[in-house]
Amino acid sequence: MTQTQKILVTGATGTVGRQVVAELLARGHAVCALTRDAAKAGLPAGVEVVEGDLTEPDSLVPALEGVTGLHLITFGGAYFAPLETGPRILELAHAAGVRRITVLHGGGPTPLEDAVRADDQVDWTVLMPVEFMANALEWAATIVPSDEVREPFVDRLSAMVHEGDIGAVAAVALTEEGHGGQEYVITGPELLTVGDKVTTLAAARGRDISLVELSEEQAVAQWRAAGHPEDVIAFLVEAYGNTPEVGRTVVDTVEKVTGRPARTFRQWAEEHADAFTA
Repeated sequence: MTQTQKILVTGATGTVGRQVVAELLARGHAVCALTRDAAKAGLPAGVEVVEGDLTEPDSLVPALEGVTGLHLITFGGAYFAPLETGPRILELAHAAGVRRITVLHGGGPTPLEDAVRADDQVDWTVLMPVEFMANALEWAATIVPSDEVREPFVDRLSAMVHEGDIGAVAAVALTEEGHGGQEYVITGPELLTVGDKVTTLAAARGRDISLVELSEEQAVAQWRAAGHPEDVIAFLVEAYGNTPEVGRTVVDTVEKVTGRPARTFRQWAEEHADAFTA
């Protein structure tokens, strides 16, 4: 049985952070969660919630006491700007006796991830998940009132991953030997089109959903109307219209690291069916 360890999870209230917390708890480890507002954290009982901010590294000192593993995100502050505080965070982690660090990849090079990769005093692991299954929750806004999904590039392929599997890979890397210096691409077990996802959601909630295919121009107009900035719109057009190979290639990281198969989108849809029901 794995010896109980204490792990500090930053970004603990985010989509992935909550799953890292849940997986660590399920494995019997002590969890300290860093948040900028403890009153709004809403984390499970048994989690030690500590207020702090990665943009102010010294605020982590109380949270790092007794910690052996540290999960990091690469953006911070109220506006989620790339963190420039990596060197100081690592200095504090070394002083506290942290042995393992996981970093949730931010989609490209970032100063904090670069600093961690250059560190030879800890076993670091970079987590590189593809599209989150949780992104499908964005469709609830049209599925609930009108039973439809409106999307461009509907034949695009995605190896989308259950966010719980990201948390599981992180939990193993933070508490077990053999994952230092690794870069883990994390995917689900299958390739899905937009149509596949819509069909699966319809089956899970027991009610049909129509898929309306938008042209690129219609999609851009829809995203602008929703208030998305132009750089985000440009990213979506590129990511959806020309999905990189890594995002449409299934790999077996989840099974290799955790010892069980990656969860399917059907499982995710059944878990979240209520979100798509009026």
